[in-house]
Amino acid sequence: MRKNKIITFIIMALIILSLILGYNLYDKSRAYKVSTENNYNMAFYELVDYMQNVKTYLAKSLITSDDKHGAETLTHIWREANLAQTYLSMLPMESQELENTEKFLNQVSEYSYALSRKNINNEDLSEDDFENLKNLYSYSVDLSNVLNQLSADIESGRVTWKDLKHDGNTLFAQQVSNVSQDSFGALEENFHEYSGLIYDGAFSEHLSSAEKKGLQGDSINEEQAKQKAEEFIGKDKIKEITTFETSENSDIEAYMIGIKTNEDENINISISKIGGLIIFMNYDKNVEAEVISDEEAKAKAQEFLNSKGFQNMSPTYYIKQGGISTINFAYEQKYNDESVIMYADLIKVKVALDDGEILGIETSGYLNNHYERNLVTPRITMDEARQKLNPDLEITNQRLAFIPTEWNTEIFCYEFQGKIDEIDFLTYINVETGDEADTLVITNTENGTLTE
Repeated sequence: MRKNKIITFIIMALIILSLILGYNLYDKSRAYKVSTENNYNMAFYELVDYMQNVKTYLAKSLITSDDKHGAETLTHIWREANLAQTYLSMLPMESQELENTEKFLNQVSEYSYALSRKNINNEDLSEDDFENLKNLYSYSVDLSNVLNQLSADIESGRVTWKDLKHDGNTLFAQQVSNVSQDSFGALEENFHEYSGLIYDGAFSEHLSSAEKKGLQGDSINEEQAKQKAEEFIGKDKIKEITTFETSENSDIEAYMIGIKTNEDENINISISKIGGLIIFMNYDKNVEAEVISDEEAKAKAQEFLNSKGFQNMSPTYYIKQGGISTINFAYEQKYNDESVIMYADLIKVKVALDDGEILGIETSGYLNNHYERNLVTPRITMDEARQKLNPDLEITNQRLAFIPTEWNTEIFCYEFQGKIDEIDFLTYINVETGDEADTLVITNTENGTLTE
């Protein structure tokens, strides 16, 4: 009897030990699976982003005609395509079509690399070069659409990474196979190897400034900041107001003010310590329907800015989300009989599309950069600048503009807006040198207008 009890005890102990070991193995396996899928997700979304960048820069390459700026754009393509290849290689997909995607990224990288060297050596791109870039752009649009659809399928759970591991059984493989596979096949004969690539970086909008040119006035205390907030919102609308923190290490030192309205809505306001100026104001509101038009929303925002002392602000681009339109405004400075738009002097205004109520304002770009510029006399005319553009461009609008650079400087330019092969764009010619300073691709959607 005792022997049987011992055997039973040993068997039970072994069973319990097996269960514990089994659970530990299962737990580790599950943790490994989650970690692996997280890595796949990270790599995939990086691939989507870099593929979008490749598409954008390929579009810009069709617009630019300046050798220096062209070399810069082509260098971006080379870099972004290489990074896309890196993240593509981390994914578990196996298919013949995937090889075509890898081939495309490799070829667009090498080809843009070769063309950038032509530009750097002051060689003009040929008609065949532009035709090849056009084909690459067309393929990149299709491929970006495929990746975006796959992204939506992964997020919704319609497709899993387990599905994507099997050759011939993936949505990605099926979709890529429908994309033209020979749109870049004729490029191989144009590939050459070069060394000593020069990477100068790109122009971009940097809205911070060490000088804070738009901050004017004396320093204010906490009580004065509350008064400024009351004036901005309207004292009759406020039930309660508190200062809940100060921000000393941010881009602009500020008092953070919390307001509860008579309707028990919460509003957050940031007031600069120098000058007592509004940096941002925001409160959330549930917008159930879009009643007013985009133009009416712009007019409401313009009227609001004028009433708050922000004069000569011109609407540029906007985006709609959740029944709210966020509109960008840039300052316009007079020059002779013309207006020059100052893109760094930026203010964003949020407008509710049900009743036109102003839900927010953000002025940091304006406060960092606003001042009256000393406008030099252009050395070239608008017509002379236009002659420097790609002759295939269809120009629809032109004006003077100051554009910011990533080095916290600005360039006085002629701005040309237009279209080529259904690509909307903005391109900028320096008024003093005649060089191309920047090119932006415009994306028009039902939710707004954006630039890349």
